[in-house]
Amino acid sequence: MKHSATVARYSLVEALRSGLPWLAAACVIAVLGLSGFLSQVAITEATALQASTAGALLRACAVFLTTAHVVMSVAREANDKGLELALALPISRPAYYLGKLLGFACAGALLATLFALPLLFWAKPADLGAWWISLVVETALAAAAALFFASALTQTVTAIAAAVGLYLLGRSIAAIQAIAGSPLTGDSVPAQAARWIVDALSLLLPRLDAVTRGDWLLYGAPAAGELAHALAGLAIYFLLLAAAGLFDFSRRNL
Repeated sequence: MKHSATVARYSLVEALRSGLPWLAAACVIAVLGLSGFLSQVAITEATALQASTAGALLRACAVFLTTAHVVMSVAREANDKGLELALALPISRPAYYLGKLLGFACAGALLATLFALPLLFWAKPADLGAWWISLVVETALAAAAALFFASALTQTVTAIAAAVGLYLLGRSIAAIQAIAGSPLTGDSVPAQAARWIVDALSLLLPRLDAVTRGDWLLYGAPAAGELAHALAGLAIYFLLLAAAGLFDFSRRNL
């Protein structure tokens, strides 16, 4: 546990000393500028449009920056032979992997905090608190997925694409199910097969469409029980990704 905490601290320091804080600040400025522009050209519901746009874009920025930082950090460590040097020390592979995951999750939590602060202009603190907690869990899940793919795959772009693709599927699987189950698709064998495939795929993906929703900022956060149920699903998926990554990392020949 002590070794994992040390690795996590150094991973967090690496994130703070990299260009990640500057990229995060640039994202906040760009999102606020874009949402302000949209509120000026909107005919009605300008405040609601501004809040929903800012919330959606800041959430996407937090997830993408977390994913990109994790993958680039792992790639840089592999190229600099830092991984071999770290494993030469008296530290086990599970402790090292869990420490990296904890450090990246903490970096994602800091990004979530930074991106949630501007939304205080439009959302109530209690509703924003639920949105922030959900985004913290979401960025932790993104960090776990990015670390798994970065460790399992050798190409940086491939790892980022796989992690982002998993996130986008988790976000859009409910809409895909609705389209596949539409009466307009008919009852043919290919249509039924497509519905079965989509339903089976939905069982394997995290339901990201149920968390960190923009309507929480406008109309209030869900009840505590509903929020806990949604976040519990993400937490289980986080543990599965962590276990899969730990298994793959422990059996690799470095």
